[in-house]
Amino acid sequence: MKIVVIGGSGLIGSKVVSKLKTLGHEVLAASRSTGVNTITGEGLSEALNGADKVVDVADSPSFEGNAVMEFFKTSGHNLLAAEKEAGIKHHIALSIVGADRLPNSGYLSAKVEQERLIRESKVPYTILRSTQFFEFAGGIVKGATDGYTIRLSSALFQPVASDDVVDAMVDIILKDPINGIIEIGGPEKLGMDQFAKIYLDMKQDKREITGDPKALYFGTMINDQSLVPGDNARKGSISYNEWILIPGNLR
Repeated sequence: MKIVVIGGSGLIGSKVVSKLKTLGHEVLAASRSTGVNTITGEGLSEALNGADKVVDVADSPSFEGNAVMEFFKTSGHNLLAAEKEAGIKHHIALSIVGADRLPNSGYLSAKVEQERLIRESKVPYTILRSTQFFEFAGGIVKGATDGYTIRLSSALFQPVASDDVVDAMVDIILKDPINGIIEIGGPEKLGMDQFAKIYLDMKQDKREITGDPKALYFGTMINDQSLVPGDNARKGSISYNEWILIPGNLR
């Protein structure tokens, strides 16, 4: 089976490509670096020629509201049109748990638009909505830093190891499309401020963290339900405390 992975050089994409190849599939890691550009359409038809399934795990190079919306609109339109032309049997996309509950976030609104394009494309699909990855800890801290103080929401969320997301993604790829959404989250809920404190403690970083219910995440306030998957969601097997002790994960 030939599978094209859009964004195949990123965190999730590279792991998906590796795992699928290990399972014996023909896999094309498609990205601008390999001559496939979903914004301009360059190389798309050639990449999809003879493919059975397409996995879209590409992300916008900018998180600014207008830019990210334009990225997902343009990329989604071009990719799905090319898939229809190529007769792709299954489109698999990675999205975010709670994106549809936080309309004030430009980034999350863009992911909702991406999902809408997929639903209306007539290409058979499965969307995997994931919670935030453990690997985002450093970025979450950086984005909330003001001088020596880090101000983060104290709301609960349910972060997950990227390896667990990859396992779920590969399972979905190897099955038939459901024309619906599957959710995945980590095995435990943590306050976002607590999540960051564990990360800083392990790095022996003495900066202060302030838990603030009004602190913004991707431009919007969150509560204990905003970023938590439903009761029927798939749960990862790797806890944050286990993940953070694995050499190389603290960056």
